[in-house]
Amino acid sequence: MRPVLIALLLWLPLSQARAQASEGDLVVASEQARSAWFAHDAPGLVAESPGLQVQLPGADPSAALGPDQAAALIARFLSSAQEVETVVRAAREVEPGRGYVELQRRYRVAGTQEVRSQTLLLGYRLSRWGWSLVELRVVG
Repeated sequence: MRPVLIALLLWLPLSQARAQASEGDLVVASEQARSAWFAHDAPGLVAESPGLQVQLPGADPSAALGPDQAAALIARFLSSAQEVETVVRAAREVEPGRGYVELQRRYRVAGTQEVRSQTLLLGYRLSRWGWSLVELRVVG
C-alpha cells in the first residue's frame, strides 16, 4: 500500500506540470495563429495541420482538407480584406488533448474605410509534436 501511495504522490505533481505545459504550448500556438492570420499567411496558419475542417461565413463546413487546399481556401477568403487588428480572446484546453482558441478580428474590406469584426474559433488537437489546428470557424 505504501509504495502505491508514494507513486501517486510523485505522479500528481508531474501530471499537473504536464497539464500546465500543455496549456502554455496552446497559448504559444494561439499567438502563432494570430500572427499568421494578421499577416494573411494562410500556409503558415495551416502548416502543421493533418487535416482541417473550415467553415466560412455563408458556407457549410468543409470536410477535412489537406494543408494546401485549406491554405488556398483561407487565402481566397482573406484576399479582399485588410487587417486592422487580430487579438487572442481565449486559449484553453477544454479536455485532455483538445484545445480551443478564440481570436477577434477587426478588418476593412478592400476599397472601404468601414471597420468590421469577426470571431475566429480554432480547434486544436494535441499530438506528440504539439498542438495541431484541426478546425477553423469564422463567425460574425
